[in-house]
Amino acid sequence: MSDNSNKKMVESITPMDEDFAKWYTDVAIKAELAAYSGVRGCMIIRPYGTALWENIRDDLDARFKELGHENVMMPLFIPERLLEKEKAHVEGFAPEVAWVTHGGEEKLAERLCVRPTSETLFCDHYRDIIQSYRDLPKLYNQWCSVVRWEKTTRPFLRTTEFFWQEGHTMHETAEEAMEETVRMLNVYADFCEQSLAIPVLKGRKTDKEKFAGAEITYTIEAMMHDGKALQSATSHYFGDGFARAFDIQFTGRDNTLQYPFQTSWGMSTRIIGAVIMTHGDNDGLVLPPAVAPVQVVIIPIAQHKPGVLEAAAALRDRLKPLVRVRMDDTDNSAGWKFAEYEMKGVPLRLEIGPRDIENNQCVIVRRDNREKTVVPLDRLEQELPNLLKAVHDGLYKKALDRRESMTYSAATIDELKEIADNKPGFIKAMWCGDTGCEETLKEQAGVTSRCIPFEQEKISDTCVCCKKPADKLVVWGKAY
Repeated sequence: MSDNSNKKMVESITPMDEDFAKWYTDVAIKAELAAYSGVRGCMIIRPYGTALWENIRDDLDARFKELGHENVMMPLFIPERLLEKEKAHVEGFAPEVAWVTHGGEEKLAERLCVRPTSETLFCDHYRDIIQSYRDLPKLYNQWCSVVRWEKTTRPFLRTTEFFWQEGHTMHETAEEAMEETVRMLNVYADFCEQSLAIPVLKGRKTDKEKFAGAEITYTIEAMMHDGKALQSATSHYFGDGFARAFDIQFTGRDNTLQYPFQTSWGMSTRIIGAVIMTHGDNDGLVLPPAVAPVQVVIIPIAQHKPGVLEAAAALRDRLKPLVRVRMDDTDNSAGWKFAEYEMKGVPLRLEIGPRDIENNQCVIVRRDNREKTVVPLDRLEQELPNLLKAVHDGLYKKALDRRESMTYSAATIDELKEIADNKPGFIKAMWCGDTGCEETLKEQAGVTSRCIPFEQEKISDTCVCCKKPADKLVVWGKAY
């Protein structure tokens, strides 16, 4: 395939500054992460996308287990009577619930909900297994798919069925449950920054934006290339509300009956959308090394010449214990291969040809900045980890610099509206705590509260909307 064909293949991705939404979909489909299916609102996650999710899953799963969490598997269906036990929870999910009404040709005596989330299932089980303070804490997590009947869908960002993990824990005291809620938020934040190279804001959701049935919801918010926010994970404190609704009681240390305190927390395949929109460029994906399905791709140059394929294969076998490596020995041109693996976001490309073999070296190209490094073959084991770390650090810094350059402050509603209309990004502004002001900002400026950050600043003494005294800084923005 000629260089012109290579160029055409890369140009088949819509430029992000021309149509960001189309660019996103092009990358998700053409990098072979996902495909459309014949089922309304549901996607097929292709092998490359599945491998990416597996790496995300394995990283998170190890973090959870390090803290003592155990994986369980709950039913797919929830009887209607269970879902209705916690009023706020069922009202929050009612518009999105899919119902099973028939088994075969028989109408069911009780409708079954296809789980949109599993709090009620866990509570029904916890009622049976928690009797004493000695049974606590219960630190459970499950990896599964859930169904929410979305009106508009986009690959990874919003689909009728999506994959995720959901942690559900029970604790003896409110203090322990609150500690768990914050601890798990920090696990997500650390994962995003250490493994995905995505900087995140940590904070609390307003009451208007919190999870249905929760007393407190914490969130991590990431900024995408286009300045929009993506809620990347949430952690919820339920108090003893679900425990009371489900009559979960245990004998306490003082021999009295008590209700346990509950948390839940989750991250979904939506985080793949965050990776695409934080790091991608007009040539396709740019993957953080920690989760990339292929960390190093070996491209033999002039592979028809004697010894080239053998040298490339020997390098592949040598590097297998160190990195996730692939060699492309197909008969496509080197230029086609360069474009293909740039599209797929492989962090490092290793080129080796006759002259390199002669000089006992190879050329390594970084995906994030196209920087080339000539590396002696006997230094590969030392240099590859350094280069992968450099890719991660470069991606993180670029994303952080972008977020900081696209974060603004507003003291009045007119300032906020002007920024929201003309400058994509986050807006820091004071808020009095009144839901009415929050709704006014959504109606007039098209922004929602992303979070009340843990790291507070004081921009002014008054609410950006109503001018009453305000002591809460809120980050506002448009969001996916």
